[in-house]
Amino acid sequence: MMGHAGMAATAVRYLRSVGAPTSAGAPTTAPATGPTPDPDRAAPAPAPRPALRAVREDERAPLDPAAFRDVLGHFASGVTIVTAPASGTDSAPAGFACQSFASLSLDPPLVTFMVARTSTTWPRIARAGVFCVNILGAGQEGLCRAFAVSGADKFAGVSHAPAPVTGSPRLAGVPAWIDCMVQAVHTGGDHLIVVGRVAALGTDPEAAGPGPLLFHRGAFGRLGNCSVPHDA
Repeated sequence: MMGHAGMAATAVRYLRSVGAPTSAGAPTTAPATGPTPDPDRAAPAPAPRPALRAVREDERAPLDPAAFRDVLGHFASGVTIVTAPASGTDSAPAGFACQSFASLSLDPPLVTFMVARTSTTWPRIARAGVFCVNILGAGQEGLCRAFAVSGADKFAGVSHAPAPVTGSPRLAGVPAWIDCMVQAVHTGGDHLIVVGRVAALGTDPEAAGPGPLLFHRGAFGRLGNCSVPHDA
């Protein structure tokens, strides 16, 4: 199985393929080696960035984005917080609230989550090459909101401990957690599909007692009491 360095390399290779920086001030390509280049010779044009679209413009279905979100909002989901340890030039751990999470494979044990390509947190997780999925329970709406805010100190006042294998923040009081290493990253339209190989996992039976935190049609809820907004 690939170690932490290999998993981090997988994520960094992806970042380089799309022209994203992999460290502060670092170039996205390795410096050239060999004879000193001729200063009078024009530098080669940079390679074009790959088109990261799942469909071509002429293949797009005539869908209204608002209708798309409304219809898909009828699918109730759980809520997680994906975290990663400080790595490289990052002085603090990273994390973000995520609904798009699912189990993927039992053998080997794989999970997946989706993150927007515009996310400022994902590059930090990619550099770490590891992450921990913290599954939230009923009553943890405030914790979710804290990690859904961009640019804030998301870990302020949040108790956490290192996950046993990767060292990613395992948040206190969550019903379940899954410690993972980045296995692969795929493109899916305006999102990235991240596949993680599970290294460790566990539950807190006491925290799991009240049940899961759910999200349905723009509102938080819980089993048997899912709050659904009604039209005025």
